[in-house]
Amino acid sequence: MRAQTISDNHLPARATTYTAGWAGKGLIRQIVLPTGFCLRYLKVGTGPPLVLMHTARTQLDYFQRLIPLLRDRFTILAVDLPGHGWSSIRPSLRYDEPLLRATMQEFIKALSLEDVTLAGDSIGAVLALTLAAEMPDRVLHAVAVNLFDYPGGVRRANLLAWAVLGAYQLPGLGRIVSNMENRPILQGILRGGFADKTRLPKDLLREFRRVGRRRGYPRMARSLFSSMPSFIAARNHYPTTGPQVTLVYGDADWSRPRERQANQTLMPDARMIMLKNAGHFASLEQPEAVAGVILDEA
Repeated sequence: MRAQTISDNHLPARATTYTAGWAGKGLIRQIVLPTGFCLRYLKVGTGPPLVLMHTARTQLDYFQRLIPLLRDRFTILAVDLPGHGWSSIRPSLRYDEPLLRATMQEFIKALSLEDVTLAGDSIGAVLALTLAAEMPDRVLHAVAVNLFDYPGGVRRANLLAWAVLGAYQLPGLGRIVSNMENRPILQGILRGGFADKTRLPKDLLREFRRVGRRRGYPRMARSLFSSMPSFIAARNHYPTTGPQVTLVYGDADWSRPRERQANQTLMPDARMIMLKNAGHFASLEQPEAVAGVILDEA
């Protein structure tokens, strides 16, 4: 099966309305990959390719404040990761790091991208590094913001996240709790990833919740969060040579100083940057700072 791109004219309105409201002249597309995954993505801007990969339980709209700052320098391809946003959900699969990495590798090959800058937050940051290690012939730079590669993950956000994500991992109870997600619960968990809690956009939160009601989404989310060990294990695949790497951490990120330093030790040639007054969701909270880092690498 060859990859097939579908234009925004053939996408359902529910998959385009919110993104079209902020993306301007960007093209909202879907691509059907040989493995059967259908990924939604936004293509906007001019210049060398920049692939943006979002955090767990969000979607490409997570970058709605960052993209306008970069579109004049890059051709941006912001992707809904497998099972996320308006990309297809395949309930029988395990949504671990190897699956997401293999799918994004297909995406890059299907669009024949060369000399790529990869940038991502959280799980997207992990993918930026593992993809850079596997595709050194296509990737020039990898910018990894707040790597999600330590025990606990989102459960470090606050007590609500600790309880809800812990319940996800319990047989039977996990299904009940994930199906009970509502806007106040989602907002409470996400706010634990901001130093300035007013920086979570209300309209984006509504979109996240709308997507979370898709059939199969709660199961995908449970699978993703129960696969946290695979993101920790991905540290064994970080690049030690090849593409240029920049590690970016918010000073209020969930990661701990020793975990950040361990990654610097793994990749001694990588540049490490600390963002002041920034939490886990740095591209939403401090888009100007993140854009500055990416532009410095261009």
